[in-house]
Amino acid sequence: MTERERERQATLLVADDEPDIVEMLAEYFTGRGFRVLEASSGQEALEQAAHAPDLVLLDVGMPRLDGFEACRRLREHLTCPILFLTARVEDVDALEGFACGADDYVLKPFSLAVLGARVDAHLARDQRQQVKAEVRFDGDVAIDYRTRTVTVAGAPVDLTRREFDIVAFLSKHPGQVFDRDRIHERVGGWENESDSQVVTEHIRRIRNKLAAAGVERDPVETVWGMGYRWRA
Repeated sequence: MTERERERQATLLVADDEPDIVEMLAEYFTGRGFRVLEASSGQEALEQAAHAPDLVLLDVGMPRLDGFEACRRLREHLTCPILFLTARVEDVDALEGFACGADDYVLKPFSLAVLGARVDAHLARDQRQQVKAEVRFDGDVAIDYRTRTVTVAGAPVDLTRREFDIVAFLSKHPGQVFDRDRIHERVGGWENESDSQVVTEHIRRIRNKLAAAGVERDPVETVWGMGYRWRA
């Protein structure tokens, strides 16, 4: 599946108090393969947000709960791109929009083709950020948290489930020191390995496997008398 195909399966939330605009946008984006959630007010937009949209098109000038306040409340739950639809062009409005959490704004009247292109661009950027968040690179070592794999210079390292869990936990907190008890507690799912001393053995195996794969500088650092940390 191409990146564009993934984008076009995304869910959009369209919130505007003008029914004609909502209908037009819903028809346009549905025709392009999107799933579209509709809202005619800021309050409805908050309710529709429960369906976890991938991008929000939000009218600024809605009555009662306007777009600015709706955006602030949406940002308490959503990290996806939010684009304002607005007829206001004053700098103060643009600044307020960005301050309350919007990523972009589109002036009315707008071209559907241009709006569609901007939606595509924001979704593509958001997808790249998500992919980046799923993979951590430390020199030749790459950790893919989604597929639960570790590679060194592109070659896979054969880690057990428990070994990967430790690598994932430490690498997500680079530079932070954890003692054996803390690692044992935070990683969890140890089944019959109830003694925190087993952490030491697992880390020894992780180091041996990484070294055998060609890692020269051990990413798991021992802080004597304190515990272990992933080199920042």
